Amino acid sequence: MKTLPLISVMISLVLITGCDSLLEGEIEEFKLSYDEVIEASMHPYTGPSNPGVDTSTLKGKVVCGYQGWFTTPGDGSGMGWFHWGKPFAAPSDEFAPGVCSIDMWPDMKEYKKEDKVATPFKHADGSTAYVYSSMSPGVADLHFKWMKEYGIDGAFIQRFAANTFKPFEFNNVNVVFANCRAAANKYGRTYILMYDLTGTTAAQVDHIINDIKLLVDKMGLAKDPAYLHHRGKPLIALWGCGFNKRGYDSLDVARIIRFLKEDPTYGKFSVMLGIPTYWRLGKNDALQDKNLKEVMKMADVVSPWSIGRFRTIEDASRKAQPMWAEDIKWCKKYNLDFLPVVFPGFSWFNMYGKNWNSIPRLKGKFYWSMFLAAKRAGAEMAYVAMFDEFDESTNILKCTNDPPVGESKFLTYEGLPTDHYLWLTAQGSKLIRGEIRDTDEIPERK
Repeated sequence: MKTLPLISVMISLVLITGCDSLLEGEIEEFKLSYDEVIEASMHPYTGPSNPGVDTSTLKGKVVCGYQGWFTTPGDGSGMGWFHWGKPFAAPSDEFAPGVCSIDMWPDMKEYKKEDKVATPFKHADGSTAYVYSSMSPGVADLHFKWMKEYGIDGAFIQRFAANTFKPFEFNNVNVVFANCRAAANKYGRTYILMYDLTGTTAAQVDHIINDIKLLVDKMGLAKDPAYLHHRGKPLIALWGCGFNKRGYDSLDVARIIRFLKEDPTYGKFSVMLGIPTYWRLGKNDALQDKNLKEVMKMADVVSPWSIGRFRTIEDASRKAQPMWAEDIKWCKKYNLDFLPVVFPGFSWFNMYGKNWNSIPRLKGKFYWSMFLAAKRAGAEMAYVAMFDEFDESTNILKCTNDPPVGESKFLTYEGLPTDHYLWLTAQGSKLIRGEIRDTDEIPERK
């Protein structure tokens, strides 16, 4: 009889006992060592894979960022209310009215009973408000099911390098990655590992390289049919090259790129770099780094981060579009593909006490303007930030128009259907591929 990994057993016990009881529960102690986490959570994918999205190229794709970093007490993570509550670090022991980090609330109607976690928050009718844990396989399953239903190609699965040092955080990113991998294969979607370098230092580059080796050796990274390839090789994204105020520089990132492209055993990847918006001009959040552009030329795809840099419909047409057009010209000169970042809006009031609805969604008009800017600049692909980012309110998954009431305030989808942004993302995908007309107005939903 096949023995279940220990982590799966832990999560199964939580689901069997039910999530309502977690409301008053304390953060459980995570007892596995680093090596035990490797044994328990890092395994190759051996399940079925259903056909669907063409996984041979990023071109023509619109792929969403997938944070997958939400945890709850009792889910086996030992991380408490991570990314739901405060403090904004794991373990997070408080999530209650007046103490939270999210500005939107997920629509929980379609989640399975065992995936609904009770919170101290209440809706206007007095009913309990629920959230979910990304540790649950059923959560990723539902999210990728939505991607299939709405024609969204897939997701960049975030793996924060800073979360690979402590055993409980290391376990979390492994479990979430495995959950998404299984769901992508099940629903014929594609996925890509996005390695976020935020919070790391130059001294930790060797650890990062070793972690990638573990992913290849233990999890069979990029071996299953759902994993996205580009330019004939599996694609890995390295996010955070060329930004100000980092503990590493572009030459440190170059070490990782060389490993991914040239190592005799592991150097079999194409590389995407996440870079600052103003990389070409060397201003604002971009380093005055003489090496940055040379390091970029080592990659295959570059993707400038645009969240908060463009704030209005006019910004999209007058700033983003001409900037991206010039970026694309530079990239073509050096045989690089260009992946612009589009997003639906922004707010992080509950997390920081400021910037309430600072980039209004305007019922999708801002989001559509970003897609138009990308298309009109000549982009052949796009990166949607994000599928599930409630902290910054850039999420496109189903969110409720009936959020909890009380000391914390929440945005809604302005009375639109809870699936509006999933549907609109699909329209943006069609726009990028040239399947629908380029029009200033959002397509009519039938």
